Amino acid sequence: MKLHLTSAENNNLITGYSEDFIEINKKRYAQNLIVLANELILNWNATSFSDLTAAHFVDIVQLNPEVVLLGTGSKHQFLHPKITQNLTENNIPIECMTTAAACRTYNILMSEGRNVAAALLI
Repeated sequence: MKLHLTSAENNNLITGYSEDFIEINKKRYAQNLIVLANELILNWNATSFSDLTAAHFVDIVQLNPEVVLLGTGSKHQFLHPKITQNLTENNIPIECMTTAAACRTYNILMSEGRNVAAALLI
């Protein structure tokens, strides 16, 4: 799926997505990653949805986003509240959705100037 937005103004824009890659600013990445408007975290050690633990979200708290979008892959899944407890304790909401939906939602929120983090599983 190719995504379109008129202007990202030097921010990270998700320009495409498939089950094999995530494209940011027209560069493809074949790994799970975290994207923010001005930061790209390529060394996110998440391997799959079923292996996610609270430790996978500790570093996101330090980024202090308004909201975290978790792209769960091609299937919509929900995390156990214990896994996101650290985010909740720091008043950072997390929304679970398919990765395609997370990519689209990230672009919309980022273009509105929101401080959004998208943690994306492919």
